[in-house]
Amino acid sequence: MKKVGLLCGREYAFPPAFLARVNEVGKKDGVTAEFVKLGGTKMNEPAEYDVIVDRISHEVEYYRGYLKHAVLQGTYVINNPFWWTADDKYFNYSVMAKLGLAIPKTVLLPQKGYPSNVDITAESLHNLKYPIDWDGLLDYVGRPAILKPFSGGGWKHVYKVNNKEELWAAYDQTSPVCMTLQEFIDFDKYVRCFTFGKLDIVPVHYDPKERKYLVEHDYLAANLTHRVVKDAQTINQALGYEMNTIEFAVKDDVPYAIDFLNPAPDFERDRITDYYFEMVLDKMSRLVIERALNGAPSNPWPRWEEMLGIGAPGGFIGAPKAAAQSAGAQTMTAHVKTVVPDTKAK
Repeated sequence: MKKVGLLCGREYAFPPAFLARVNEVGKKDGVTAEFVKLGGTKMNEPAEYDVIVDRISHEVEYYRGYLKHAVLQGTYVINNPFWWTADDKYFNYSVMAKLGLAIPKTVLLPQKGYPSNVDITAESLHNLKYPIDWDGLLDYVGRPAILKPFSGGGWKHVYKVNNKEELWAAYDQTSPVCMTLQEFIDFDKYVRCFTFGKLDIVPVHYDPKERKYLVEHDYLAANLTHRVVKDAQTINQALGYEMNTIEFAVKDDVPYAIDFLNPAPDFERDRITDYYFEMVLDKMSRLVIERALNGAPSNPWPRWEEMLGIGAPGGFIGAPKAAAQSAGAQTMTAHVKTVVPDTKAK
């Protein structure tokens, strides 16, 4: 018997429907699913679950600590808690720019302030330049620009600024969050991609102003769909994410990847529509059943070092090796299979 566990927070539609679907589809293969239940974790405590789907540990430190322990005991965790802990959006932009994706110009900014429980004084910050060349930074990214956290989600602390005065006013509200200043892409199309298992990519028309998914299967031309899917696959392969949403702002047929650190994507029915909710249930349940039956612990590890030619195949230096590796591993663009979704309505 194989067991799948779900770790989640304030979600209502997805969790019960997901567990019911896994239990229904996985029954013939002996795969069951339930909510993870925790009450203190002993060292070397054996793994209770073959697969855990994590949708909340970024907000609950105990859960994140438990998931790292579970990986040590052989559990396949979606998504990798070690990499998720280390990752941030600014690093992601830098990696993907090196891998050849279209990325808006981005600047990492010093924090406006620091947590009240941290003893930071002027003497603590002697490595920072002062004053900051705000005009030079705006000249680099262009005007208008987007000010947003270097890690985070939920559209918190996201500001569109047109000049230095507006930037200062927004920046003054961001303490203690570390922020990035980014080129604004005046897009003519906007796409949010659901991703499952790194390579299964479903581009969806998304309205960021209304924060609304739109069921419009012919939204992108075939050639643009192909590029969006390929770029999304590259992102997931580099970072190791198997459950993610990736956002592209499309301008003049160029998809700029602007947000792709969403390892606990929104799966609630009333926000993603009935159509995509059913798709998510189907793809996520089949993904976890396959991982429960066949998943190897090395599979979810990131590959950005290998893909950039600065690390060993199988993930960052020191990561578990893949069970089987072909000799003379090449970069992602040379061998990844492109999966273009069936966009016909069912």
